[in-house]
Amino acid sequence: MRRQRKVKILATLGPASNNQDTIEQLARAGADLFRINMSHASHEVLNETMANIRSVEQKVKRPIGVLVDLQGPKLRVGKFADGAVELNTGDIITFDQSNTPGSKERVELPHPEIFEAIKPNHTLLLDDGKLELIAKKCTATAIECEVVHGGKLSDRKGVSLPNTLLGVGALTDKDRADLVAGLDAGADWVALSFVQRPEDIIDVRKTVQGRAGVLAKIEKPQAIERLEEIIKLSDAIMIARGDLGVEMPLETVPGLQKRMIRMARQQGKPVVVATQMLESMINSPVPTRAEVSDVATAVFEGADAVMLSAESAAGDYPVEAVNTMNKVAVAVENDVLYQGIIRRQEITPDATAADAISAATRQVAETLDLAAIVCYTSSGSTGIRVSRERPEKPIIALSPKDSTVRRLSLIWGLHCVRTEDAVNLDDVVDRACSIAYREGFARPGDRVAITAGVPLGTPGATNMLRIAFVGQDGMGSS
Repeated sequence: MRRQRKVKILATLGPASNNQDTIEQLARAGADLFRINMSHASHEVLNETMANIRSVEQKVKRPIGVLVDLQGPKLRVGKFADGAVELNTGDIITFDQSNTPGSKERVELPHPEIFEAIKPNHTLLLDDGKLELIAKKCTATAIECEVVHGGKLSDRKGVSLPNTLLGVGALTDKDRADLVAGLDAGADWVALSFVQRPEDIIDVRKTVQGRAGVLAKIEKPQAIERLEEIIKLSDAIMIARGDLGVEMPLETVPGLQKRMIRMARQQGKPVVVATQMLESMINSPVPTRAEVSDVATAVFEGADAVMLSAESAAGDYPVEAVNTMNKVAVAVENDVLYQGIIRRQEITPDATAADAISAATRQVAETLDLAAIVCYTSSGSTGIRVSRERPEKPIIALSPKDSTVRRLSLIWGLHCVRTEDAVNLDDVVDRACSIAYREGFARPGDRVAITAGVPLGTPGATNMLRIAFVGQDGMGSS
């Protein structure tokens, strides 16, 4: 299952797709890894879905990554006596901590942390930004607000606070339980929702302890303010444009997307673009032209992965959505302008031997028109470094660890293969050439670039670049 593109596709599983047959169809259509959303999945569903994915992995003979997405703190208003109220511009409504059913004048806000942090003139956005309120008077027990943009407000609708830095961390008690369950089930990545500060990443790392990659979802203005620190502490980021577009002016989100992709790439961290990419395909077998353009823009910008949410989790056309995203990505990467755009985004390598080798490998592979780049990577760091260079040539990442090849399924351009560690330098060359030949990247007479660390099997010690010929038998010779 060699992909004809380098950007990866992350598909969310849900009621429409979390059976084994559909997961296999999604994988064959182009999904490289799957997201399990813990907002909707019990631990039983998590384990069942994980087992289905691992069964499909055996069938398609290709590593498949799994991302467990933690729900994060959900802020909601309480209930109303009549189920809903109509708020008009200029109305005054008070939020308090009494669980008495609400009215047009007051309603419960069962989150003490909001009362501790909010200040006068802070904005409250309700029901995904459909209603906007401004805090006028704030005490430890009540927040009096004026309605700026009114509308219908019903029971348990969500609350967003774009100006308010809450004192609580991004992990709730439910998230901690889900995190442990995800790690026990063998998750390759865990996604942390509503990150506000670098300390949120440090907190989750204490539990993860290297068992999975930690992905920070950027969906709060507070995270934008400390973006560089958050990226540095994370293994990857996700540009979660849905909530980000609620809490920040919509017109700023495209520019932020470009900025985040550049910053993540500069730091050598994978970046996922998510939310509403093919939203209309929840109910339609074809996307809108604007959605196709949106996916194409993310691919042109060099994102590592593009994500489907409800389109593949709860929509009527999950396989068609993945197939459409795959076709768009392939078309973009074959566009005559693609390589030039990617090359203009070239990243300056860090002053380390591993980064210098990775940069040199790209240049050598393109100058000599080699068939592929083969990198040995125990921990995955070498594969990520080579990918960061965005070479024109295919990259084959070899590792003896299932956990590594699955985790690398998120990374741009990496065709991941699990293989035993090479025993000596001759074996390094033979194994690289035979796998490049077997996987359809090289033919007899072609040359490949090989990177590895000597001594062999030492994580993070990339210090060797070798060029080898693929022989008639698929074996290599220097």
